[in-house]
Order: sequence, then structure tokens, then C-alpha cells
Amino acid sequence: MKPARVLVAIVFSLLCGICSGQTPNYPSRALRLIVPFPPGGSNDIVGRMIAAQLGERLGQQVVVDNRGGAGGVLGTELAAKSPPDGYTLLLISVAYAFGPALYKSLPYDPEKAFAPVAMLGTGPVALTVHPALPVNSVRELIALAKAKPGTLNYASAGVGSLQHLAGALFMSQAGIDVVHIPYKGGGPAMADVMAGQAQIVLPSMIQVIPLAKSGRLKVLGTSGASRSAALPGVPTISESGLPGYEAHNWWGMLAPAGVSQAVTERLHAAVSEVLLSGETRKRFETEGAEVVSMSPAEFGRFIAEELVKWAKVARAAGLKAE
Repeated sequence: MKPARVLVAIVFSLLCGICSGQTPNYPSRALRLIVPFPPGGSNDIVGRMIAAQLGERLGQQVVVDNRGGAGGVLGTELAAKSPPDGYTLLLISVAYAFGPALYKSLPYDPEKAFAPVAMLGTGPVALTVHPALPVNSVRELIALAKAKPGTLNYASAGVGSLQHLAGALFMSQAGIDVVHIPYKGGGPAMADVMAGQAQIVLPSMIQVIPLAKSGRLKVLGTSGASRSAALPGVPTISESGLPGYEAHNWWGMLAPAGVSQAVTERLHAAVSEVLLSGETRKRFETEGAEVVSMSPAEFGRFIAEELVKWAKVARAAGLKAE
């Protein structure tokens, strides 16, 4: 082919790419996935699970960047201020929907600062205690707390985390006085419960199952409407002492607002491949969670609904940032 024809072919190819909405050569370098919580929590577990497989499908490494603090606000702010080029992504959970209800002002607008990429999955929390605590059911825990008001405490991943609100909702519905101790992430909270420094924690199932099976923690109940297939012998909180109680975690991926539709579609397609893989589905199911697939638009509507829902829960429980 003559040089002139080669040049014409190249230009035509680029124009076709632009017309069809494609982004040439994306991604051409490593991506960063910000997890706005420290290592060890459910967000970190899900983020690393997805990042490894997503990198394989994109042909570039996806580096997990843990930026914990302020119930996820610090890491989320960092992501919001990053260039909207598709190279910085944010792993969010239900805690993302808590921020507006807990803080008078946020350094980002949760409805406008990001573009939804993909929903990842959902899972219940587990009412978990230190093995030495003399209770073996939800009813016994409630009875102990009522007999000794203000003496027990529950650990959480921080103000505004799912562990915080799930715990506050439990204490409120049960009518018990239990002291909240916020940590800088789910990992540190779990570690202190295992060490006996705190007695109660309500982590995601995906986070607690290995520790429960090894005997380092004791699970009294799960927060779903039905029992978890991962721990079928453990009753739901609702059936074992607190009727009507439910709380779920979920995880998803966002990109800074302004990212091109082509990049969003490329990322969504790659994430969808990850979610469809047998490896991902088995890993989620083994750890008490399940894959949930949504289009970016559906995920955006889901987030909007969660913001409204948890604002009502926070107001009803009288919660605010401490």
C-alpha cells in the first residue's frame, strides 16, 4: 500500500473510532481503584476481588488504593477531584448513601460528582460477638444488654459506615443501650472484637465468615429476610429475637463525573464479564453475598433510591456524625 493510502486509512480508522464513540487505546496504562476504607473490610475484599479480574480483561493492572477516613468521605472526595479520564475509579458500598444523612455538608455532591459504572453485588450483615460473651442467641444478647445498660459496646468501621447504621438500627429496634465505638475501618473494628476490646460488631457476611468458621468470632444472626446459604445453621435476626430487622450491604463502581460515555461503556462491559465469571459468582456465594448486575443508568437510579431510604433511617435513629 502506498504511503498516501496508508495515511488515509489511518485517518479513516480514527474518524470511525470517534464516530462510533470508541476511545482509541483506552486503557493504555494502569488504573487506580480507590477503596475509601482501610484494608480488611468488606469494601477492600470486594475491591481486590474485582480489581484482579478487571485488570485481566482490560489488559492493564488495576491498583487498589485504600484511602480510609471519615466513614469513607476522604477517599470519596479524592476520587471526586480526580481527572474524569477513566483511570481513577471508586469502589462504593451502602455507606456512600449514608453521608448526606450524617454530615451537614460533604466536599462532593453524591448525586452529581460521579458517573455510575456498575453494580457489583449485595449481601447481609451478621450480628457477631466475641466468643467469650455469655450469649448464644439474639434474644440472649438483648436480655443481657437490658440487664446491663451502657456496659456493652459495639465496634464499627467508623461513623457513617454500614456497621454503624446497622448497629444503631438494631439497638434502636431492640430498645437497648449499647455504646458505639467507631474505628478507622472494618478490619480494625473486627480485630478489636476478636481481641475482646469490644463485644459486638455487625460486619458484612463476606467479611466475617472465615472468622466465624475458625471460632474467632460467634455469629448470632444474619440480617436478610431468609437464612444465608453460606451459614444455613444461623437464624436470621428477625426470626431469632428482633422481628422485622433487615440491613444489607451492597457494592458498586463509580467514575468521576465528566468521564466519556465510551469509557463508561468499556468499563461496564469489562466489569460485566467479571461478574458473569464462575470464579466471581462462586466467591461471592461462598462468602454469603450474591452478584447483582445493572446497567449504569439502573445503578444510578438505585443509588438515588438508597440516598432517600437511608436518610429516613438516620433521622429515625437520631444519628449524626460524632
